Amino acid sequence: MSPQMVGTHSRRVTDARRLLRSKERRVQGRFLFEGATLLEEAYAAGMPLEAVFATADAFADHGLLRELDETGAVPIFLVDERALKTLSDVASPAGIVAITHARLSQAAELFEEDGVILVLADLSDAGNAGTLVRSADAFGVSRLIFGEDGVAPYHPKVVRAAMGSLFRARLAVASPAVTANLAKKKGWSILGLAREGEPIFDLELPRRAALVVGHERRGLGPWLEECERLLAIPISGPAESLNAAVAGAIALYEASRP
Repeated sequence: MSPQMVGTHSRRVTDARRLLRSKERRVQGRFLFEGATLLEEAYAAGMPLEAVFATADAFADHGLLRELDETGAVPIFLVDERALKTLSDVASPAGIVAITHARLSQAAELFEEDGVILVLADLSDAGNAGTLVRSADAFGVSRLIFGEDGVAPYHPKVVRAAMGSLFRARLAVASPAVTANLAKKKGWSILGLAREGEPIFDLELPRRAALVVGHERRGLGPWLEECERLLAIPISGPAESLNAAVAGAIALYEASRP
């Protein structure tokens, strides 16, 4: 097969471009992601790929694109650099932009099995959120809840920072009250990271633990009252606090230790 060439003003491109807006991503349940690495990760994770836009050079350079085109598994559309830039939110696009469908779970589904759930307590920094998704993947935590007042799971910067881990994660969006109610029903402990907490290194985590990482500036905010215990990562230097992504990664490492 030979991929179809489409232009900047074609319906395919203009429809895809709408997904750069958060409202459209939420309403349609679809999102864009960029680059060969993320395409390979998404394909390996079984993400439902709807279409891929690529420059001629990218198509020639990446075997997976040619494979998808030859098998007809995913529609491949060739675009010029100008058209590709209209589908990207970065200054220098990587030559490939794909569309896939969001895979969000109901929050209740995440509480069915023992283990650790990472809760992002209304984090607004997309880079921190994506880094936490990647850290969770690295330490064997596959279930994450995004606070409904924070950054959305499929924000482009979250997707990039997660480096493919987002495609393997089980994600849900929920409020503090909904999360706490589910935890109580299913016998989970909600543990929040806070400066005033007890040292995390001294605690043996329960078999069902929801670990809550607070907002970069506001801390746990409304999630605080839902936490039954607070955990702290002791720091010995003059820094006032740890970055949310760093604190969360350390806590995830501690939770993963036998």
